Amino acid sequence: MIETVSHKKQKLAIILRASYKKDGISFFTPEEFSQQLAYMKHPEKHLIPPHVHNPVSRKVELTQEVLIIKSGKVRVDFYDDDRNYLESRILNPGDVILLANGGHGFDMLEESEIIEVKQGPYAGDMDKTRFEPVDEASVKIVEK
Repeated sequence: MIETVSHKKQKLAIILRASYKKDGISFFTPEEFSQQLAYMKHPEKHLIPPHVHNPVSRKVELTQEVLIIKSGKVRVDFYDDDRNYLESRILNPGDVILLANGGHGFDMLEESEIIEVKQGPYAGDMDKTRFEPVDEASVKIVEK
């Protein structure tokens, strides 16, 4: 299953649930995203020809990141660009999320292992602005 989290026509995140299955290659991100997310399922003996990636100059203005939940249970809280809380989703082992726009925070509901992939090089404190999380009593978990 694929879930899109949006606010005012802006894609905040794309969640690829562990249960998703489809033959071939499926891309879930618009071409203009600086981080691309795809799923591949190929039969035995399928060959992807060897290749190298050519140097292509790209301008990245906003960091987008992909998280892979390896183990545990994680609540992700979504915020708009003005740091207003919107909603939350629960991520489980095998789920993948691309965080594209807006703000986000995480609450580990269980001990969790997460793999993160994002653009570099890391800019340290210039890379993000931290702010206060949503009050627990205001959390709205959306289940699709």
